Amino acid sequence: MLIASALILAALAAYTLLCMASPFGTCRKCDGAGAKPTLHRTGKVMVKPCRRCKGHGKRLRVGRRLHNHSRQIHRAGTR
Repeated sequence: MLIASALILAALAAYTLLCMASPFGTCRKCDGAGAKPTLHRTGKVMVKPCRRCKGHGKRLRVGRRLHNHSRQIHRAGTR
């Protein structure tokens, strides 16, 4: 039990450091391309910007999003 909790804490610390060092990850929907080719009903290939990353190819990691939200709550509460 102690080893499992130590491993979980180590993984959490590693993810925290990753979110601090690199807050943006590649978009999983378009694989970082920013657009995904789609097939139109007439058979033409269309390229539309990715809706998830809005064409940037990067997304904010979940841990960084939680960090930003907690900072916003703290900032609003200390005014």
